[in-house]
Amino acid sequence: MQGEPKEKSVLVAMSGGVDSAVAAHMMLSRGYKTEGAIFRMYRGVDDLGQEKDISDAEKVCAELGISLSVLDFREDFKREIVEKFIRIYEEGGTPNPCVDCNRTVKFGKLLDFARSQGLEYIATGHYARVEYSPETGRYQLKKALSVEKDQSYVLCNLTQEQLSRIIFPLGETDKGAVRTVASELGFDVARKKDSQDICFIPDGDYAAFMERYTGKKYPCGKFLDVQGNEVGEHRGAVRYTIGQRKGLGLSMGEPVYVCRKCMEDNTVTVGKEDLLFHRTLIAKDFNWVSIGCPDGEIRAKAKARYRQSEAWATVFVMADGRVKITFDEPQRAMTCGQTAVIYDGDILLGGGVIESIED
Repeated sequence: MQGEPKEKSVLVAMSGGVDSAVAAHMMLSRGYKTEGAIFRMYRGVDDLGQEKDISDAEKVCAELGISLSVLDFREDFKREIVEKFIRIYEEGGTPNPCVDCNRTVKFGKLLDFARSQGLEYIATGHYARVEYSPETGRYQLKKALSVEKDQSYVLCNLTQEQLSRIIFPLGETDKGAVRTVASELGFDVARKKDSQDICFIPDGDYAAFMERYTGKKYPCGKFLDVQGNEVGEHRGAVRYTIGQRKGLGLSMGEPVYVCRKCMEDNTVTVGKEDLLFHRTLIAKDFNWVSIGCPDGEIRAKAKARYRQSEAWATVFVMADGRVKITFDEPQRAMTCGQTAVIYDGDILLGGGVIESIED
């Protein structure tokens, strides 16, 4: 259980959804002076959906009797998230904008605004926990008790200073209980669906979004087999991700998957599924969250995708600060641009961006 902070004042990040609504209610119930804030994060894509979220948040805050500030982060979001998202796809990787947004936009700027309002803490509707460890003198980021809803992965870039001022009130509950509370309070958002897509690409067609945003037309190119023979034509290399099977439009007598992309040649290589499995990755920009950077190597459980199961691995800190993670067993479709994280039980030790797949 998170320790009770001395100052009972908190800014709650409102999303217009059920999780943040119940998080705000819980902070009020704990006796905190509570205010809400919601962000404008993007423009020209799904502004109606964004305005609906703001309207829903306004209604919840009015029902709770708390103020709501609408913060305009659109320029920061464009620069730090959208343009990086496009660049990584154009370089052949697969970005993780939610992890980037938590690091560079949401938590940092939310804390800055909280300070400006004289509020000591921030709270969000994420499913995770923060605990202080007297033994290590560090705040630990821990999984939510509801494993199926755990969001610690996307929070892997939080700093010690940020963790010392963050409260996750939903970390010890589950989604069913949250919806029940929202219904009992009469919130309209109790039945609102969870967001499943990238917020600035609500239809999920990221390639079409990139073409609209950049004004570029990503050209067709060659599908190749692992021997380098042309086996078909693709619709632009940015449209395909490592491990993809559906939507290739190839008839090769057996299932094939995207194994490799060469953006310089605009080629996509396909092959059997066993070619997707590798053991070793190198991660850059590694953030050690719950422990300090270790000397040498450690054993931990790791995963290279949000929905991937954790697996035992040896973790080695290289001389330049990058981290080499070697899994005991090969892992499927590890991809540059995604985030690799490591755990000790329910404690998230750290995470970084996959730079390369070594074997």
